[in-house]
Amino acid sequence: MLKDTKLVRELSLLDSILLLASGIIGSGIFLTAKDVAGNTRSPLLFLSIWVIGGVITLLACFAFAEMGAMFPEAGGQYVYLREAYGEFVAFLYGWMIFTVSVGGTIAALGAGFALYIGKVFPALAADQAVWAVGSFTLTRGHLVAVAAIALQTLVNIYGVRRGAILQNVATWAKFAAIGIFVLLGLVLGKGSWSHYSASLPSSVNDPSFIISVGVALIAVFWAYDGWVYITWVAGEIKDPQRTLPRSLVLGITIVGVLYLAINAVYLYALPMATIATDEAVVQTAAVSMFSGSVARWLALMIAVSCFGAMATGIMTGARVYYAMAEDGIFFRAFARVSPRWRTPVFSLVLQGIWASALALSGGYTALFTYVMFMMVLSYVLTVVALFVLRRKMPDAPRPYRCTGYPWLPGLYVILGSIWAIIAAKEKTRETGYGVLIVLLGVPLYYYWRRQKQAAARAD
Repeated sequence: MLKDTKLVRELSLLDSILLLASGIIGSGIFLTAKDVAGNTRSPLLFLSIWVIGGVITLLACFAFAEMGAMFPEAGGQYVYLREAYGEFVAFLYGWMIFTVSVGGTIAALGAGFALYIGKVFPALAADQAVWAVGSFTLTRGHLVAVAAIALQTLVNIYGVRRGAILQNVATWAKFAAIGIFVLLGLVLGKGSWSHYSASLPSSVNDPSFIISVGVALIAVFWAYDGWVYITWVAGEIKDPQRTLPRSLVLGITIVGVLYLAINAVYLYALPMATIATDEAVVQTAAVSMFSGSVARWLALMIAVSCFGAMATGIMTGARVYYAMAEDGIFFRAFARVSPRWRTPVFSLVLQGIWASALALSGGYTALFTYVMFMMVLSYVLTVVALFVLRRKMPDAPRPYRCTGYPWLPGLYVILGSIWAIIAAKEKTRETGYGVLIVLLGVPLYYYWRRQKQAAARAD
């Protein structure tokens, strides 16, 4: 390994759009309908909330696009925070990404892939025990999840082009499966358009409209989360000043259309009352429209979706740690790039090991809930960074200037802050843990900073 070997720009506009869409569309869209329906209660609002969530996300994308064109480097959002606020804030963001957000997301998607692929191939059934010691039981699901993480990590080590091909194939397969589900559901499925006019009954104990929308947006933002991945690989995108802004806007638009179509099918298949109480809405909707025989095909669709999203997380997450290590505030080995494959091998390998450990622990679901609050806060803080950089670097080249500045990014800051207040009020325990996880990185930052200063003095 040579420390001065750098990443190479091999990702096209199509690669970037597929990467962004793949990173967003994982298991979330198949799991959130219950929470959204229970809080929106009206069919019109149930569908509209997905448009609202997409538009709010797009407001952030406009701001990220300007900063991405200014700083087309590996690490993306980490770099924007560093340039606006300094290394300390940027480190805490990167620490959150490493400890929970990406490593845990990879683990959760690996577990989801194992669960649903086991429904397609019973020999791989996730709940079948392989080995037990004390209170821990190793299952086939654990082995499949770890094997999937290892396979995708290995492919990404052998070059960004190979990693892009893997995630592109998985994403096209995901698009095809979702398209078939939507088209066949609306054209041939046994549903009823009357479901679009039947709201849930109101109760005196129902929360206020604003609170209900805010809680519904927690689930919607989770389903849309992952769009930031494309900024993390900016150092490997061709012509990033043009490609990155386009991929953000086009990718979010494509995902928004797909999400609206999927939820329209749910509503065509099932009444709001059923959607609001069913954990497995996609399975129930498919069985209602067709028959129980579609269960295996549906499981394969979800497995492919999880696999594709996992591929994107593995490729992109390692670039954040690479950028931190380049700045001297993370493990130095993470900054090493293979001179043969031009990929951050150590960053990929250690990310895979950590994600596998989380997959084996089975305790990730709670952690992801805790960190979602922090992720949205990081988006708000980064959009505010746009205003900071406009004042701090007024003459810096800006190949793309934020659409609607200052009104649209300002609107995102207001809406994101209101959402954070609602989330903190309604999910106090989870948001508290999210803050705690981030603060645990503070002593490590000062340790690495002292190491960096000592190395500078030695030079």
